Amino acid sequence: MRVLVIGNGGREHALCVFISKSPICDKLFCIPGSDVIQEMAQCYKIDPMNNDDILNFCKEHKINFVVVGPELPLSNGIVDKLSEEKIAVFGPNKTSSQLESSKIFMKNICKKHNIPTAKYSAFDNEKEALNFLDKVDFPTVIKADGLAAGKGVVIVKSKNEATETIKNIMSKRIFGASGKNIIIEEFLEGEEISFFALVDTNGFILPLTTAQDHKKIGEGDTGLNTGGMGAYSPVPFIKQSQINDFVTKFVKPIINNLKYNNIFFSGVFYAGLILTKDGPKLLEINVRFGDPEVQAVLPRLKTDLLDLLLASSKGKLDQLKPPEWDNNFCMNVVIASKGYPESYKKNTIINGLNKITTNKSHYIFHSSTKKNENHWLATGGRVLSISALGSTLKEARNKAYNVINKIDWKNGYFRKDIGWKHLT
Repeated sequence: MRVLVIGNGGREHALCVFISKSPICDKLFCIPGSDVIQEMAQCYKIDPMNNDDILNFCKEHKINFVVVGPELPLSNGIVDKLSEEKIAVFGPNKTSSQLESSKIFMKNICKKHNIPTAKYSAFDNEKEALNFLDKVDFPTVIKADGLAAGKGVVIVKSKNEATETIKNIMSKRIFGASGKNIIIEEFLEGEEISFFALVDTNGFILPLTTAQDHKKIGEGDTGLNTGGMGAYSPVPFIKQSQINDFVTKFVKPIINNLKYNNIFFSGVFYAGLILTKDGPKLLEINVRFGDPEVQAVLPRLKTDLLDLLLASSKGKLDQLKPPEWDNNFCMNVVIASKGYPESYKKNTIINGLNKITTNKSHYIFHSSTKKNENHWLATGGRVLSISALGSTLKEARNKAYNVINKIDWKNGYFRKDIGWKHLT
């Protein structure tokens, strides 16, 4: 089978690593890929947002199956384009991708079906949003409606802070067109977790596993939001009965609502949940694997990843056995450029990577690097993520940081407390 992965980040590196291990993958391609992905796949510098060029590539190279990594190509309708030409593809179509690309779309479904979520109001007018602040209890949450690389959610503690945030999003457009509409949402207290399931083209739901992400740049979960500074899987205090409950309360009613409205979803259903004193509530939905969550999930997966993705795209998940998981914990720690998520230097030299051998107990995933002669250079904000497995969360943590200590990168920054709430 000839497989194409779309994307070039740490998530796509992880997908390529584990897809390439499948016995049914004869040849692996990646668009646009990266220097590290080039080690296992043929990479082509095609714009992942150019649906026509991707379609032509698939026809020219006789691609049998496409796996879409990032959210932007999904929201741009790449699945629709390929499906029209009978090319098998993993991921939701443009309409169902609105579960992620429009927070208002998602929240309206929750409201209609009494799915537990934070109380909210939506606005397309800045003046009306500012006036609404007189009715708000603080802290409160302000969200850009559209995609913002995981950074479009701001917790504000005062009316002045809320006013500034609304103006930044709606007038100054710090998140671009994603800030045309906003949500002002009730602040919820509790522990946040991520829950993953696969949904096939017939609406069959296959639960996967849980993870916990660390969004804040600073230790102790402080500072600015990022795309994610580390994650671990599974969440130790979540039982199977709770996972079944997540499917019943959140996944099924949303998938059924889409089907009722002739909107058909398949791919990853990634629910961001918060465990409040009143029970779990839905914070957000993503329609692709998370980064860095997937780097903590896939090293634990014993079942052939490609088999799962294919079954999702072909409506055959019900024919598979439940996925098998390694009993170990997996911890992933992101190393970012100093200054991220604000300004940072590019093309700084990373030493030591060539001396670290990847094996089944630890992995190094590249998010934004390039090879320059014998050196790896950092080209973005989040640059590397290190995953390690251990029989306890603490053991996995220690192994991950032991690998990090072998990396010599003066311009790198990482949190030293990933998993800090549950390192017993």
